[in-house]
Amino acid sequence: MMQLKRRLARLLVEKSYREGDFLLASGRRSDYYFDCRVTALHAEGSWLIGSLFNHLLSDLPITGVGGMTMGADPLVSSTTVLSHECGRPLHGLLVRKEAKGHGTGQFVEGLGNFQPGDKVAMLEDVVTTGGSLLKACERVRAAGLEIVAVCAILDREEGGREKLREAGYDLRALFTRRELVELARS
Repeated sequence: MMQLKRRLARLLVEKSYREGDFLLASGRRSDYYFDCRVTALHAEGSWLIGSLFNHLLSDLPITGVGGMTMGADPLVSSTTVLSHECGRPLHGLLVRKEAKGHGTGQFVEGLGNFQPGDKVAMLEDVVTTGGSLLKACERVRAAGLEIVAVCAILDREEGGREKLREAGYDLRALFTRRELVELARS
C-alpha cells in the first residue's frame, strides 16, 4: 500500500497543488490549495483513491460510502466500483448542498440501495475545519443511516480533526499535509 500512497502523493502534488492566495470553503484564507478533483478525475488518480479508500475501510462492517456533492462524487464512484472488484461491494450515496427542488426533494441520493440503520463511511477530499463533512454527516444520519467512519484524502491539519472528534468522529485520512509532502518527495 505504501507504493500506492507514494504514487498518489506525487499525483496530488503534480496535479492538485496550487500556491497563491485562496479563499477556502471554511472562509479562511490560505497560501496553498489542493483541488483534489483534478487528481480524482484522472484515470490513475481515481484508481489509486478507490484502492486506498477500500484498504482504509477494509476493517469496518459497512454497506456503503457517501459524501457531499460535488467534491466527494468521484471519490464515492471510484471507491464503490473498486469495492465490487475486491469482492466487498459498497453502495454509494451523495449529499446535496440544497434539497432537490423537484421530485422527492431529497438531500441524500442513493438511499434506495440502503436499509435504515445501515452503517456507512463518509468520504471527503480535503478537511480544513471539518464543516462540510459534519454537514454531510448530519444529513446522512437524518436519513436513517449510521456513520461509523469519516475519511479524507488530505487532512490540512488546521483543526478539522479536532472538530470531528468533538462531534464523535475519528478522522481517517490518507495523508496529513506533512505526510503528503514527505511522500511526494520520496
